Amino acid sequence: MSELKIGDKAPEFRLPTDGGEDISTTALKGHKVILYFYPKDNTPGCTTQACSFRDNLDSLSKLNAKVVGISKDSVKKHDNFKAKHGLNFPLASDEEGDVCERYGVWKEKSMYGKTFMGIERTTFLIDENGIISQIWRKVKVNDHMDEIRTALKAHNSVGGS
Repeated sequence: MSELKIGDKAPEFRLPTDGGEDISTTALKGHKVILYFYPKDNTPGCTTQACSFRDNLDSLSKLNAKVVGISKDSVKKHDNFKAKHGLNFPLASDEEGDVCERYGVWKEKSMYGKTFMGIERTTFLIDENGIISQIWRKVKVNDHMDEIRTALKAHNSVGGS
């Protein structure tokens, strides 16, 4: 499968989320979606990233965007992660890794000289019609919110709603 690029239709999915709900691309249509893939609940970088989304959710909502996080953690782990950090957006569980594969974020990684498979921290901005309008790969958490906000503002000024 070739790597997704700007202008591609976002791959369809339906996944269980925290709180016993589920989320799907169909339910998200008509909204801009910040779909972010992250390696693991309750790790330093992932916690910082999730809390950044939590703290900025109001301003992102004003730009007509919804936030959805996806990792391979179980729904139970997501429930605990959300409760511990007061997260205010859905976390979807892709335990089988199918959605991670379709979005091309399941990659070979290396740490301390060892290689392993894992989720490459990646964010997709998907427009109201389900088209990918921006992709950030190998996300650096610290400046990421500014990048997202800038892209959303640009999208809104180009005629997005």
